[in-house]
Amino acid sequence: MPKIYFRPERCDGCRACELACIEKHSQTQSIFMANLEKPSPQSRIRVSQSANQFAAVVCQQCLQAMCVEACMTGAMQYSESGAVIHDAKQCVGCWMCVMVCPFGAVIPLAEAKKAGKCNLCEEEKLPACVLACTRKALWYCTGEEYEIKAAGELECAT
Repeated sequence: MPKIYFRPERCDGCRACELACIEKHSQTQSIFMANLEKPSPQSRIRVSQSANQFAAVVCQQCLQAMCVEACMTGAMQYSESGAVIHDAKQCVGCWMCVMVCPFGAVIPLAEAKKAGKCNLCEEEKLPACVLACTRKALWYCTGEEYEIKAAGELECAT
């Protein structure tokens, strides 16, 4: 199953990935109109900086996801492909999934009173954050593809 991999040595902290995610999760699909929406769309990927090093936090699509185990309503579940998905309609906003995610990738959407996480832009060929990353610090591929291509410093399919 493909997931998003992060290459910190390539990231310059531009945060284009965050903006692309906000735009994708907005009702208007416009970064310019997104700040007027209620609830405000939030990025499901977050870039942080420590000294001159950047890190991206995004769902790791765990095979035995603690967020799925902790969800009392079944809002966090596995898709047919094995991806960890979140059904906002079933979410009651208890945020147990937020508390147990070891990566900090499940976030509280405070205005909506729901949890949120990366859905890999499931209706698209590639996630918006990956497309927005001009430095190719984000790769969308399987673990096997990542290992082969990272060893040869080749990119995953874009």
